[in-house]
Amino acid sequence: MKVSKILYKPVGLAIGATSGAVAGAVFGEVWKKLGHDEDAPDATDEHRSWREVLLAAALQGAIFAVVKATVDRSGAVALKRLTGTWPG
Repeated sequence: MKVSKILYKPVGLAIGATSGAVAGAVFGEVWKKLGHDEDAPDATDEHRSWREVLLAAALQGAIFAVVKATVDRSGAVALKRLTGTWPG
């Protein structure tokens, strides 16, 4: 296993936790900007429609994926700049 990959593991875990928090905050803001006064619905919220629940889930998934990819890629690029090798 490459040394850079071993060094990147703990950094990657910390970055992953941070990206989850950032994605959650971004999703909350986007949900509000779309005109929703309340928090996004849970799948088991009986007072919300299927349409609203599925829209919220799709939007949340897309935002989490984009934020995670952005943060993971940025971390890998930063490690390559520091060590000269790609962590993957």
